[in-house]
Amino acid sequence: MLIHDLGMQIRALRKEHKMTQTQLAQIAGISRVTLGKVERGEFGTVSLAVVDGILRTFGYELSAQKRTSHGLPTLDEYPNAGR
Repeated sequence: MLIHDLGMQIRALRKEHKMTQTQLAQIAGISRVTLGKVERGEFGTVSLAVVDGILRTFGYELSAQKRTSHGLPTLDEYPNAGR
């Protein structure tokens, strides 16, 4: 998962588990406001420990993988590429 997709994925997991932001925030030990920022992709002051705690609630963990490009998307990564 790419970092810019992380907030949307967390929101999708929360909704899939039929949880409110307040419920997930309580389980993860953070404020609802912080969770809202994460779900909107506003990671400015949110630590990796916070994101890791949210993901662990759903049985996920953070990991890193080496990029195959130099930060630029490939043509295959663009929607409707080659169509």
